[in-house]
Amino acid sequence: MTTTPTLPTTPASASGTWTLGDLTVNRIGFGAMRLPQRGAALVEHAVPRDRDEAIAVLRKAVDLGVNHIDTAAFYFSPLRSANELISSALGGSYPDDLVIATKVGPCRDASGAWSEHARTPAALRGQVEENLRQLGRDHLDVVNLRIVGTDSIAERFGALAELREAGLIRHLGLSNITPAHLTEAQEIAPVVCVQNMYGIGVRPEYEDFVRLCGEQGIAFVPFYAIAAAGRQGGATAPESPEVLTVAEAHGASPAQVRIAWTLHQGPHLLAIPGTGDPAHLTANVAAGALRLTAEDLALLDGLHRKPASDAP
Repeated sequence: MTTTPTLPTTPASASGTWTLGDLTVNRIGFGAMRLPQRGAALVEHAVPRDRDEAIAVLRKAVDLGVNHIDTAAFYFSPLRSANELISSALGGSYPDDLVIATKVGPCRDASGAWSEHARTPAALRGQVEENLRQLGRDHLDVVNLRIVGTDSIAERFGALAELREAGLIRHLGLSNITPAHLTEAQEIAPVVCVQNMYGIGVRPEYEDFVRLCGEQGIAFVPFYAIAAAGRQGGATAPESPEVLTVAEAHGASPAQVRIAWTLHQGPHLLAIPGTGDPAHLTANVAAGALRLTAEDLALLDGLHRKPASDAP
């Protein structure tokens, strides 16, 4: 059974493009969450990744045509910060077409322990300014408000909308939200993207929401699309026979099949797989050129909709 990628090296442009407001990005991007550390992500005592290795991966991503990087100021481990790695690797000469999307809301103290989410305008502005400082930018391309729960986001999103009017933010997005949150936010300011957990077998009940975003011209950016049940730990659950069957048919890896399935859900789906390994990076980008057949999609869609009690 094929478990390692054999697809040829392919530029990110093979995945097609989408626009975030007035910014055009290739649909295969890069998620920076795992960049600062090895192993499980965003834990207090994670082992820092080698700095030169992390910087090399970022530069290779740009060389492969990746022009959409997803990051956050709270992506850090001892000695390493995703934002500052990005600035060190690319800052001073950021490519003109590079779009950096960041998130605000979650908060970690200097030890890495999680604190209360930022909820006040002052706290959110502080997070925006910290992202600006770490990245060495005078404005942020896209800022996603990440939330927990179902309460109103009007005050928080309104605070970011004011920073957008002030020129500190170019475009706004939302993360970990419900359709009701999107409607509430759109009454305040335009929304260019939604970041929610989604992938094969993960939240199939959100399919209508995924389609709604496409109908409104909003990018849908799934997180944990590869890790699936593994989520922050970075490891997948035992791989399903359906994914393995499609991977073998294409000479691809299961991870590449999961990325390709994501992109096949609509032209507005953007993939942001993250890695600190150059070979995995090349394989992830190459998945943008993997074209699944109708039979492949039927098999994977059946797995996606399979009730949890029936899953292997």
